[in-house]
Amino acid sequence: MNNRMDKTQDIIETLKIYNQEHIIKLLNKLDDTQKEKLIKQIDKIDFHQIMELYDNTKKEVEIKENKIESIKYLDKEKLSKIQKEEFDIAGETAIRNGEYAVVTMAGGQGTRLGHTGPKGTFKLDVYGKGKYLFEILAENLKDANKEYETTIPWYIMTSKENHNETEEFLEKNNYFGYPNEFVTLFMQGELPLIDTNGKILIGKDNRIKEASDGNGGVFSSLRTSGMLSNMKERNIKWVFIGGVDNAILKMADTTLLGMAISEGVQIASKSVVKANPHERVGVFCKMNGHPKVIEYSELPEKMAEEVDDNGELKYGESHIMCNLFSIEAIEKVSKEYLMYHSAFKKNSYIDENGKEIVPNEPNSYKFESFIFDSFEFFDDIAILRGKREDDFAPVKNREGVDSPKTAKELYEKYWERQKKDVAIGSGFKWQTMV
Repeated sequence: MNNRMDKTQDIIETLKIYNQEHIIKLLNKLDDTQKEKLIKQIDKIDFHQIMELYDNTKKEVEIKENKIESIKYLDKEKLSKIQKEEFDIAGETAIRNGEYAVVTMAGGQGTRLGHTGPKGTFKLDVYGKGKYLFEILAENLKDANKEYETTIPWYIMTSKENHNETEEFLEKNNYFGYPNEFVTLFMQGELPLIDTNGKILIGKDNRIKEASDGNGGVFSSLRTSGMLSNMKERNIKWVFIGGVDNAILKMADTTLLGMAISEGVQIASKSVVKANPHERVGVFCKMNGHPKVIEYSELPEKMAEEVDDNGELKYGESHIMCNLFSIEAIEKVSKEYLMYHSAFKKNSYIDENGKEIVPNEPNSYKFESFIFDSFEFFDDIAILRGKREDDFAPVKNREGVDSPKTAKELYEKYWERQKKDVAIGSGFKWQTMV
């Protein structure tokens, strides 16, 4: 009993130090059960980190042009036959030897698509009957397993918000035929939401309002969930990390893997050329001698439009969430603090009198880290330039660019081309096309 009282007192002192007295007032109004749940939640929060993140919202992001330079890449279409064969053999050997795993980041909801539920449960209207995004990925991996005579371990990162629903969906659909002993779900971390005065928001359930900490949280989540240890036990040496919403994502690209192995790097990524200087995508570069991706919102207009001697955009390699890491790289990053980005959002909350406030405009900050911020911990990265029509069919917006309509068209055209290539003996053997 004394230990519990001491813990409560310690937490109250911490709340005072960080000007969170509104939470103290709430604690005093809760019954013992509610109070205990809230105290457990508060005890896990790094208030110093949260206040630092809040202070950073007051500072402007500065990009110093003289520290940025373009980055080298290899164009998959321009590889010599010998070079491509060398990469493919190295990549295929690693996959066949069971040294390869895949992580799918699936913590988001399909809100922007007008879909209720986890994004991976969205059904893309292809070939008349449609396919779920999870189904498309499962087919992708099953075809790779058949091609390379192995079973690739598949790790799916969910969020607190959608974990149970994702698990139920996959179980109900029998993991779309993927061996369920090779499918493991784990949850990403969360961070509190904080208002413009530095106060942590409380929800109507009398708990601190939190949101997922961004796709950059995948590294620490792999470690804290035990997935990293699980990979090591399986003797995994390379891990592909991609999103759930790219309908033509190649999760077992032997050329990308073999390039990373042949070039002796710990990280690799695939890019596609920017559609235009102002496309809303992050682009690869080098900053202070390290690989980096600059978000479209942080790249000065002058740099976005700059071209090289060949007339190509100097910063034109788009990051398409197609990333490869050695197991050592994941372990290294999982112990580091990645840079956090803030997003100004509308979030309801309860005031100190217990009344729910629903704002009409943005009122609070959500903090998230991005997976590409991990690149800065390394001296080099191998980048393979692919083709938009072969590698990038994102399902993000309800209509227009990167919508179900555009993804459906790209998906069907892609597999129609593969079907023709197989017919003449020169293409992939992959994917059930109907």
